[in-house]
Amino acid sequence: MNINIIGRQVNISDDMRDYVEKKLVKFDRFFPRGADAAVTFRKVRDNVCAEITISVGSTLFRAEETSTEYKTAVNRCVDVIEGQIRKNKTRLEKRMKSSFAAAEAALTEGEQPVEEEGVFDIRTKSFPLKPMTAEEAILQMNLLGHSFYAFADADTGETCIVYKRNAGSYGLIIPEKKEV
Repeated sequence: MNINIIGRQVNISDDMRDYVEKKLVKFDRFFPRGADAAVTFRKVRDNVCAEITISVGSTLFRAEETSTEYKTAVNRCVDVIEGQIRKNKTRLEKRMKSSFAAAEAALTEGEQPVEEEGVFDIRTKSFPLKPMTAEEAILQMNLLGHSFYAFADADTGETCIVYKRNAGSYGLIIPEKKEV
């Protein structure tokens, strides 16, 4: 697993780096072909916030936890991601097998089966994408009282999304151009 550790307003010590690597090596059994992990530490008031994102192909597993000690935050993140991986694994096995009993038997020894969410209730909505700037989209999002807003970028014509972050700032999602 490729691990990238970043510190924002936090100095990354060798102890922190070793601890994170030791904790994330357990995910190698889930991803034998390799995965990329990005670990970000940042200071939030008197606490340390750990954010771990693991990408495998097009699948992302992400957790963010805040604690007074970085080890506690990392442990919580690892537990959350492990639960996400098991849940995803169970969902995939149920899709591939015709019965739940076969999927439960396929789980490796020592793992606990994760309760499945069931059928997803997906509501579909369509609306015209208006060309605008990110600032105009943020104003529109705030007027509607939403936490995100999809729009067509006035300059590029690409479909973009603005969203409100937990810290109160805003984020902009721009689609990545694939090279052919």
